[in-house]
Amino acid sequence: MRIGDAARLIGVPTHVLRHWDDMGVVSPSRTPSGHREYDEEQVRRLRVLRACQEVGLSLGEIRLVLHRDEAGRAQVIEERLSRIRAQRERLADAESFLEHVRTCRHDLLTRCPSCSRFADEG
Repeated sequence: MRIGDAARLIGVPTHVLRHWDDMGVVSPSRTPSGHREYDEEQVRRLRVLRACQEVGLSLGEIRLVLHRDEAGRAQVIEERLSRIRAQRERLADAESFLEHVRTCRHDLLTRCPSCSRFADEG
């Protein structure tokens, strides 16, 4: 499929697919006239690339993740998992804080030991 069709399917502008090709992340084949042609495997790779972006990986990290045998791949994945887990903990703490604030009976949050404890931990 041509670049415009692949871009529409993935939901990105064509210049993004050109950039990903230039960066060597997903490189389609070329027609004799030089146009990019994406096959089903490359479209699957584009979808995986988008999923990797959704979890916060950079293009350089994605290039490593897409190839199982790349040096540093496991480290990139472990670092991202660590960041996601830390973010999950921060979000859980934020949720607990806001749940408490919603029902806090103190006239000022600064007078509430629980609210102050959340603030001191942040």
